[in-house]
Amino acid sequence: MLKIHNTLTRRKEEFKPMHPGKVGMYVCGMTVYDYCHIGHARVMVVFDAVQRWLRASGYAVTYVRNITDIDDKIIRRAVENGETISQLTERFIAAMDEDAAALGVQKPDHEPRATRYVPQMLSLIGKLESRGLAYQAADGDVNFSVRDFAGYGALSGKSLDDLRAGERVEIGSSKRDPLDFVLWKSAKPDEPDETRWESPWGSGRPGWHIECSAMSASLLGESFDIHGGGADLQFPHHENEIAQSEGAHGHRFVNLWMHNGFVRVDDEKMSKSLGNFFTIREVLARYDAEVVRFFILRAHYRSPLNYSDAHLDDARAGLTRLYTALKAAPVESVAANAVDWSLPHASRFREAMDDDFNTPVAVAALFDLAAEVNRTRAPALAGQLRALAGLLGLMARDPDEFLKSGGADAGDDAAAVEAAIAERAAAKKARDFARADAIRADLLSRGIVLEDKPGGATEWRRA
Repeated sequence: MLKIHNTLTRRKEEFKPMHPGKVGMYVCGMTVYDYCHIGHARVMVVFDAVQRWLRASGYAVTYVRNITDIDDKIIRRAVENGETISQLTERFIAAMDEDAAALGVQKPDHEPRATRYVPQMLSLIGKLESRGLAYQAADGDVNFSVRDFAGYGALSGKSLDDLRAGERVEIGSSKRDPLDFVLWKSAKPDEPDETRWESPWGSGRPGWHIECSAMSASLLGESFDIHGGGADLQFPHHENEIAQSEGAHGHRFVNLWMHNGFVRVDDEKMSKSLGNFFTIREVLARYDAEVVRFFILRAHYRSPLNYSDAHLDDARAGLTRLYTALKAAPVESVAANAVDWSLPHASRFREAMDDDFNTPVAVAALFDLAAEVNRTRAPALAGQLRALAGLLGLMARDPDEFLKSGGADAGDDAAAVEAAIAERAAAKKARDFARADAIRADLLSRGIVLEDKPGGATEWRRA
């Protein structure tokens, strides 16, 4: 029985989809004006693991992850670069896809772009206006009237009075209340033509929050099962989505809300201003992409994730242990091995994943199974290890490929290592053991571990 922590109710709940056997899941994706960072990597990997487990549990999943391809940051960056909005966003969408693929993230069933759903957004804004929940201000913007929507603040646990106390009235703002948020932005004279759409309220473009309400309703219906995203989106973005969607449609928007925890760097919040901000590409230049995925999944999705070289090195060592066990009793690809759920390790794995996607406990079951493989050298157990890991998007590679892999700065390539091993073998044959030991020590200092096998063969892996 799958249980998931619902941010809205603040407790674990038995998962009961609206339509038996089917799941609709929407996750807030990236705003494409720059390269994706490690926080984006966590969102992509976490909800990739969620949809993989839902499918493995027998559900027919429709997974939607949107792309924000129009907003203030995008416009500003394109103008600074002297390029069109579409040139900028297409470049960074391609980069996002490359990063996601490297991390083993499967493509969502739908990746709607905001610019392609403007008519649906206009329809939704019109419904809100007709219900007295939206108004056009003197500056031309159309705003949502927060105080006219009962229940605002339920997701974040914030009261209107608390929110009001922390707000500042924007200079030149014509909002009725500082809490009100924009649904439609009136066109500015200095903004490019491609940022304008015609509407009943004049030329302009959508606000950020309205896009997700419109796209999720178009692709999943006015009500659906799971809405996910990073913890930073809980307020105001997801709070505003609820107000817009329920205000327009008159019924519950989402049954269950999931939020993954923040990424911290050496126990500090990741921030460009602190200089501890890392893009996925920067990380993958130094670490194998599967190591990064494993690092993310070793933490529970709702807990903070502390990024550091030490933690990534530890993740690499852990994944090396798993692949070393797989090498000890070779099996075919993950597709060739079905999980035997009657086995104790598989049962523990399933119980962990059914308990709010508890990947740390699921990974612990993999380590226990790896120890059993090392002890027995049983290909059947190695097949179970590979099949279970595959449910998390891990261990689909040949063990040697992983054990000899590294990031872009891993140092020696395979040919150079093999040449050094050949030189060491020649030194041993000539009984120059001092030279042979020196070669082994030199390779070890560069992170290359040699393992002499019976019969004189030597295998290697990265430390």
